[in-house]
Amino acid sequence: MTFKALLATRVERTVTVEQVDLSDDQLTDGNVRIDVDYSTVNYKDGLALAGRPGVIQTYPLVPGIDLAGTVTQSSHPAYTAGDRVVLNGWGLSQTYHGGYAQKARVNGDWLVKLPAGISTRDAMAIGTAGYTAMLSVLALEHAGLTPDSGTVLVTGANGGVGSVAIMILAKLGYRVIASTGRPEEAAYLTALGASDIIDRKTLSEPGPPIAAPRWAGAVDSVGSHTLANVLAQTDYRGAVAACGLAQGVDLPGSVFPFILRNVTLAGIDSVNAPFSVRTRAWERLAADVDLAKLAMTVTEIGLAGVPQAGREILEGRIRGRTVVNVNA
Repeated sequence: MTFKALLATRVERTVTVEQVDLSDDQLTDGNVRIDVDYSTVNYKDGLALAGRPGVIQTYPLVPGIDLAGTVTQSSHPAYTAGDRVVLNGWGLSQTYHGGYAQKARVNGDWLVKLPAGISTRDAMAIGTAGYTAMLSVLALEHAGLTPDSGTVLVTGANGGVGSVAIMILAKLGYRVIASTGRPEEAAYLTALGASDIIDRKTLSEPGPPIAAPRWAGAVDSVGSHTLANVLAQTDYRGAVAACGLAQGVDLPGSVFPFILRNVTLAGIDSVNAPFSVRTRAWERLAADVDLAKLAMTVTEIGLAGVPQAGREILEGRIRGRTVVNVNA
């Protein structure tokens, strides 16, 4: 019996992604077998689909860093047939077949059982982007931020991390400023819970090493000059969660925000987070995500639409979350 999948192959430096039929014996090793319902398209998926180095490390491989579905067979003690599960990161789309397939076989240590009230589609509407947003919020809370601390900035606001971060922070009672390069999306960001919108150009160019404080904290998915400027304008004992590199991997700033204002910079890794952190994040997502608002952010596609969505996310033309129905 075969199943549908997207397969990335490489010939010299050219990477091609096409829909194929695979069989069970072509699945990667693991102790849990899953019928996949949904995957999603994240920025990292866009990089993988484009053949950028550092994501897919062995070819041929099924891309897709996320999946959600139902366990059909397991020799892992924590899972039995019928369990609804989600997987974010680990080796998917790097050395193990990922979520762009109707079947998967994975290491059960990577899985999290879905909390009650979250469907497999909801889980991929959240996806690694939303899970990363939750990890970022948890980091701000760990640093001591509360809604009484002041405003929180969210950069890359139209993207997946940004959209879900705004939604969570607003529900928790924070006043949120959204930074975007697409002012025409202001109504969308306001509907998610943003109180104010600023142009990303005010943050994306080189700035002073420290400037007048404007926010108590931030969730940054952009990096480079943007992150440096965010830090420079963070208030005393504020905190910034850094989880992305859309502008670049450099950090052209200074130590002033850290030694003059005691600012905390928290790095967010969604790929190898320990099981306890993952389960805590998904418990909080179940409690703190407004599913009605989440639905506003979703565009659903089938496997055939994934390559185009990958190109669009790298070009900054995706709004919110793109859910992949692998059975469509």
